[in-house]
Amino acid sequence: MDMNYFAGRRTRRHFTDRRVDDALLQKIVADASHAPNTGNMQTYSIVASRKGEGRKALEGFHFNQPAAVEADVLLTVCADFNLFSRWCRLSGAEPCYDNFMSFSSAMTDAVILAQQIVTVAELNGLGSCYLGTVTYNPGEISQLLGLPELVVPVACVALGYPADGGVEAERLGTPAFLFSEKYPELTDAQILENYRVKDEYPDNARFVAENGKESLAQVFTDVRYTRAMMEGSSEKLLAAIRRAGFLK
Repeated sequence: MDMNYFAGRRTRRHFTDRRVDDALLQKIVADASHAPNTGNMQTYSIVASRKGEGRKALEGFHFNQPAAVEADVLLTVCADFNLFSRWCRLSGAEPCYDNFMSFSSAMTDAVILAQQIVTVAELNGLGSCYLGTVTYNPGEISQLLGLPELVVPVACVALGYPADGGVEAERLGTPAFLFSEKYPELTDAQILENYRVKDEYPDNARFVAENGKESLAQVFTDVRYTRAMMEGSSEKLLAAIRRAGFLK
């Protein structure tokens, strides 16, 4: 395995029309399923949506962003206690997984699986892009995909053959988030120094200028992830979790 892959990987948002072979997709998911999960219960499921006319509604719920429209397949990864609970009942056991703790563990397992899929897919020559919009419209996506009780979409991975090399993105240095023994009391100066790599990154400086803001932080709080958007999305996600039966 090329260990340089991790430091050099890039998200791909544009894809060719080449189809991802069914056998390759099955192998990627099968290999990825060896990811760690809670109690080896594997409380997740995936709905694969191929590129075509029948996927247009799903693309709309992802705001028709390029990766959602161009990718050959969209994998909607779900926190799923429905299948496991049914297996319990069929096996003479009474499941007790209609609660938030169960959702939390299933969501964690599903996200770990999604990342494993990304890694395996990219090592097999595909490109990938996470569509964070899956949790902006969870109710609509659940209805469209026919998700039953105790199933909530928590991640979506766009997969296909990349049309370009992707765009390099800056990353915080490890001193910004890797701490020894206890969470430190960082000074304001340390915080600003840690985030300087983001503030000074050329693309980010361009975003600041284009949006007429004074800082990159203002681009995040005032444009990209505003209070209204985050609170509205929170309400929609909580409603989806509640409808699925994980919250009373």
